[in-house]
Amino acid sequence: MSESRLPPSTLRLLMMGTGPFAVPTFRSLLDSPHEVLALVTRPDRAQHRRERAPINPMREVAIEHSLETYEPESINSPEANAWLKDQSADLFVVCDYGQILSREALSLARLGGINLHASLLPKYRGAAPINWSIYHGETETGVTVIHMTPQLDAGPALLQVATPIGAAETTPELEARLSQLGVRAVLDAIDLLIRGKAGNAPRQDPKLATKAPRLKKEDGLVDWSRPATAIANQVRAFQPWPKSYTLWNRGKGEPVRLILEKAAVIDRESATPGTVLEAAGNNLIVACGGRALQIDLIQPAGKKPLRAEEFLRGYPLRPGDRLG
Repeated sequence: MSESRLPPSTLRLLMMGTGPFAVPTFRSLLDSPHEVLALVTRPDRAQHRRERAPINPMREVAIEHSLETYEPESINSPEANAWLKDQSADLFVVCDYGQILSREALSLARLGGINLHASLLPKYRGAAPINWSIYHGETETGVTVIHMTPQLDAGPALLQVATPIGAAETTPELEARLSQLGVRAVLDAIDLLIRGKAGNAPRQDPKLATKAPRLKKEDGLVDWSRPATAIANQVRAFQPWPKSYTLWNRGKGEPVRLILEKAAVIDRESATPGTVLEAAGNNLIVACGGRALQIDLIQPAGKKPLRAEEFLRGYPLRPGDRLG
């Protein structure tokens, strides 16, 4: 369909996304009056030689709708820019894509690009906003739709929607909620652009910006000198990767790597952080820098997750043993 035949309220869109967070927005655009021209997504790549490349949920949706997919190594390459120009898109809709668009790339759509980000910007700019908001004990987060600039997550905020973070909510649970929260926000932001209201969008204050960098495996290592509340937040935040883990030094042989899958804060007597206070029945309790942590679900490296009672039957952890 040529642009001249499109009604004023309908735009030609290019969707750019890779991860599952973008799927609800992608589906909503496909069901909307707007014309989705194609999906731009990142090429599959396994993290390690023996691993299979992860399934791309956005590509699966595109295939379901017989929609073209384009998978450039760099969206800012001359070849990619030539392809983008040929699409004659009105707007790029970006969500969980994994690449930053250059000024030149953004100029190849009549209205530039919008990005759905999983935080209340300018807080938690970066690749892992949900993880770091839980890690730092935030009680509220949300989604922001920005009118994109070449700087990371720095454009004017067209729309923001806030939501509380549940006291026991994990990253996968919160991500699923925020992905749904973003659907209406993106559609409403597109409507603002159509009505010429984007110029009223407030600019972000860079002084209020905080970072949410990409996670590293070592981020999951538990520091038992931190308060129990902070460690419990870490356990919730670093799911499904890199998880939160500690080492049990048994005295003989190699230390055992233990992954904390579920934990709760309790009041117990003080002791050196990392000291096992109780290890019997359903109770596996470890001293922290403040209060204590009850570990309800734990996974020895290479094994399946076990309830505390199951773990203690197979692993002779005792009061006075040290973790970390």
